[in-house]
Amino acid sequence: MFDNLDFDVIRRSLPYLFLDGMTFTLMLTGLSALGGLIFGTLIALMRLSGYKLLGRIAGLYVDFMRSLPLVLVIFWFYFLVPYIGQWLTGASRPIRVGAFTSSLVTFIMFEAAYFSEIMRAGIQSISRGQPAAASALGLTYSQSMRYIVLPQAFRNMLPVLLTQTIVLFQDTSLVYVLSIPDFLGAASKVAQRDGRLVEMYLFAAAVYFVISCVASYGVRRLQARIAIVR
Repeated sequence: MFDNLDFDVIRRSLPYLFLDGMTFTLMLTGLSALGGLIFGTLIALMRLSGYKLLGRIAGLYVDFMRSLPLVLVIFWFYFLVPYIGQWLTGASRPIRVGAFTSSLVTFIMFEAAYFSEIMRAGIQSISRGQPAAASALGLTYSQSMRYIVLPQAFRNMLPVLLTQTIVLFQDTSLVYVLSIPDFLGAASKVAQRDGRLVEMYLFAAAVYFVISCVASYGVRRLQARIAIVR
């Protein structure tokens, strides 16, 4: 059954797959997670603020993003971001953004909706008495959030945030629709060039499986350690 398979194509392609493809995938995952976490925290604070209008705007944003297929959002931002750039800069024609910037904006905006719900749950897990005590000590709302609530919320939600980042790592493979050479895109190019689709896609699946399993095991260890400290 496997007599016609040539796995040596994998060995010959390793530098391209990992130095170019996997490096790009990890960079896109890291930047998207950081941007999504910052933007998601702002959305969470909007939903928890006492201003109903801000809460409704943030809620609509989260519901809207979570109701759309990610691949559709990728296409949507790819064609929309140049026009947003034109509108912001006042240029006479759409701004050339590029597939990487477009995909980065897409993942930040999309993942922010998920990170915001995680952060909202983390903030709500903090006892209401602590912000009240901070207010009694003379701290402003902003100072209370920065120095007391958010550090504890991040710590409580760290395992869930990392799990969502693992999902993000897997989702970045969808950028192949923009012909970006991420790890899966690089494997696909080699597969089509050498006519070795089975070998390359089996290898790509194995790499994603191993990385995701190792990362998930690390998250479980971290979760157990945090639980013991509590």
